[in-house]
Amino acid sequence: MRIFLFLSSLFLGYNISFAQDVKTLNIPDDGYRGIWYSNQPSGDQYVYKYSGGLGTYPANHYPFSVYVEKVNKTFFCYGGTDKEGKTLLHMVSYYDHETGTVPRPTIVLDKQTDNAHDNPVINVDDQGYIWLFSTSNGTNRPSFIHRSIRPYDITTFELVQVTKIVDSAPLPLDNFSYLQSWYQKGKGFLNLFTHYDVKVVPNQPDKIRRTISFMRSKDGVSYGTWNDIAFIEEGHYQTSGQAGDRIIGTTFNYHPYKVGENGLNYRTNLYYLETRDFGETWQTADGTVVSLPIDAVDHVALVKDYAQKGLNVYINDLTYDQQGYPVILYVTSKGYRSGPISGKRKWYTARFTGKDWVTQSVTSSDNNYDMGSLYIDQDGVWHIVGPTDKGPQRYNTGGEMVMWTSHNQGKRWRKKALTKKSVYNHSYARRPVNVHPDFYAFWADGHGREKSISRLHFADKEGNVYRLPYDMIEDVAFPELINLR
Repeated sequence: MRIFLFLSSLFLGYNISFAQDVKTLNIPDDGYRGIWYSNQPSGDQYVYKYSGGLGTYPANHYPFSVYVEKVNKTFFCYGGTDKEGKTLLHMVSYYDHETGTVPRPTIVLDKQTDNAHDNPVINVDDQGYIWLFSTSNGTNRPSFIHRSIRPYDITTFELVQVTKIVDSAPLPLDNFSYLQSWYQKGKGFLNLFTHYDVKVVPNQPDKIRRTISFMRSKDGVSYGTWNDIAFIEEGHYQTSGQAGDRIIGTTFNYHPYKVGENGLNYRTNLYYLETRDFGETWQTADGTVVSLPIDAVDHVALVKDYAQKGLNVYINDLTYDQQGYPVILYVTSKGYRSGPISGKRKWYTARFTGKDWVTQSVTSSDNNYDMGSLYIDQDGVWHIVGPTDKGPQRYNTGGEMVMWTSHNQGKRWRKKALTKKSVYNHSYARRPVNVHPDFYAFWADGHGREKSISRLHFADKEGNVYRLPYDMIEDVAFPELINLR
């Protein structure tokens, strides 16, 4: 173990004592409490660029929940915290669809930060083992991978000593950011992620470039090499999706070169790539095979050019229709700041028709980080769950949660309010893998401008909203129904 930590510290340069202090806890908690987080003070009445109850943040982490038909449970994770809200706890639990109850959540580890960028993601393999991927925001902290000791059991996890291949040799895999995990039976894991690079931005050697990549492992323990997807200018944020066991795709923006500023605040453009052979080759939606990594702004993977319009692009979700064609949900704005200065935040879908991309308007909201999820049923009905109504902290992250429905591939939408007259903004509604109609969207709430408690919620497909118990007396509890459709 000491050799492992020593190699890790040499490779990544973080403090070895931190890694030694992080322990696998496996402690049952007495309630569901989400992390509150803020980023980039703005010096105005909106206080931050984004902030609030961000236990299911960001859009570039996936999945937070997985439905398993064999045991009729939706397993989920979230960024939790202690009762004082001081630290980020990586939490795992499940919703039992048969009984309609939840157990006490399990605290797997204390990430020793309050940064919601370090939120975990979850997956379940074909043997029923639950995997928890503990991400990091850059290289200042290590990342971890845990696996349940027993199939379909959340009570006990073990730390997995994971490796990757660098220059033909195995090294510890103990740092990754913005992880999205996809599992296919017989093939294993294909995980998309970001790594941070310095000394690569021209004339700004200290600036970070966010390079988007993928890695594969059949057993979840031994990964191969890191494979870069793109590193245009200052980098990217990517959001991925899967169509059965046929397609894994990724959609991303890019961060332009900026002198003295972060290019991520000027993120723009919309790109798309997919693989139909588990990462061996990558292609555009129309089947054009491309060479990786992409390093040019003008590329065949470009879906829509927003740089020429001077608009920022915030990608929310990627899913697929019955034909296996991708549909992207995203938001545009006129700037990175909170408040009306950045204009209406316009929601769009971009749908590939088999020949070209069609973009259509959905609605608008009032913050760049008003994130929602897109669903396409087997019968072709589209749904979006997202915080598009004004919340109690207007122009801050989130708002009142809404379900939008379209019966004509996004041409027209019907609105159904899920929450009303809330105390806090609701934010980051997430779609489970293999989604079950009884646990359809999962999110958290929190005050948009000042630190507060954060509570976890889920909605069923009918629009009924349930709140997970903030405090628990018994070992199992019924979520509280807070509205009834």
